[in-house]
Amino acid sequence: MKTNEFSYKGICLNGFLALLLVIVLFAAIIYLFIMADTNSVFAVFGGIGMLLFALCMNGFIKLEPNEARVLVFFGKYSGTFTRTGFYWVNPLLNKKGVSLRARNLNPEPIKVNDKAGNPVMIGMVLVWKLADTYKALFEIDSQSLAAPVSNATGRSSARMLSQAFENFVRVQSDAALRQVAGCYAYDNADSADELTLRSNAEVINEQLVTTLNERLSMAGIHVIEARINYLAYAPEIAAVMLRRQQADAIIAAREKIVDGAVSMVKMALDKLKSEGVVDLDEERKAAMVSNLLVVLCGDEPAQPVVNSGSLY
Repeated sequence: MKTNEFSYKGICLNGFLALLLVIVLFAAIIYLFIMADTNSVFAVFGGIGMLLFALCMNGFIKLEPNEARVLVFFGKYSGTFTRTGFYWVNPLLNKKGVSLRARNLNPEPIKVNDKAGNPVMIGMVLVWKLADTYKALFEIDSQSLAAPVSNATGRSSARMLSQAFENFVRVQSDAALRQVAGCYAYDNADSADELTLRSNAEVINEQLVTTLNERLSMAGIHVIEARINYLAYAPEIAAVMLRRQQADAIIAAREKIVDGAVSMVKMALDKLKSEGVVDLDEERKAAMVSNLLVVLCGDEPAQPVVNSGSLY
């Protein structure tokens, strides 16, 4: 993927060395103001030194791991500074701090219509981070997305940018979740091969990550992981769908019981015939099959009845 981001290659000094030089400059300024009583020229140089001192103090940068500063020189992008530690750079550069650390987003579940048109409640959790600082600051209007803060300092400005990225991710993740959820049914009893939201979570999660990265790549944001963490029918149809699921479960259980009962009856008849225990005609076989199926498939325990007479 094409990117305009590059590392800063301009003026860069060790921060402690630069701090020592600034202290020396400050001491020289004090000396000039002391000597101003003897010659007014020293006062002029002292004033110039104060301006230079204030300018130099604006050049210090302190970075922790997985932090970056985007450097802008009078509106022109000058590179991204990512070296951890204490440094001094061109004080005329505007420094915008951003975090490259992974962050979580766990929005509230939303109501969407699945492929079958049924309203469902679905939620997700995702892990994301900034991958391209140039796109993050210059491809989207991050300033207007953040809540305005008067007299913003460097740290509050960084918090504003972080909030802007979170707002952008929140909106795009909502749209991506609606798009993916609308392509699949909640469940499907008619076809076991069709992908569903309930039964194919891993496949759905992979498609969700792909869709999110397509939507967020324009902002330089990379989604590391996205997973559906909440899935349920909407309250207005939950009771009806619960009864349908219960009916499906009962039917499946009945089918298994009947299959087992038929195999047991067949085994009993075959064993009676092979061992010559009793010779049954077709009518007696039918009666035996009927009685065994009633006993094996019934919900209540069977009550035996002894027949002392003949079947005829």
